Amino acid sequence: MELILYSSAWCPDCREAKRFLAKHNIPYKEVDIETTPGAVDEIVKHTGKRAVPQFVIDGEWVQPYVPGEGFLYDKMAKRLGVGKP
Repeated sequence: MELILYSSAWCPDCREAKRFLAKHNIPYKEVDIETTPGAVDEIVKHTGKRAVPQFVIDGEWVQPYVPGEGFLYDKMAKRLGVGKP
């Protein structure tokens, strides 16, 4: 499985996504939208919005959180084939 995480340092949901991935030892490549030219445009192209974090799992774009509600622990655990948080 290849997982890419689009994130930024100022984003609390991004930090939670990284904690979740670390807890479950899931390797990922991080794309920091603040330092990677074109990263925001790539997100908008695939999702239609400027929102982070975004996972790209084997080429499929997945938003691992609900704005205002937080990270989707159960859904992401199931999607990534890991135990509950």
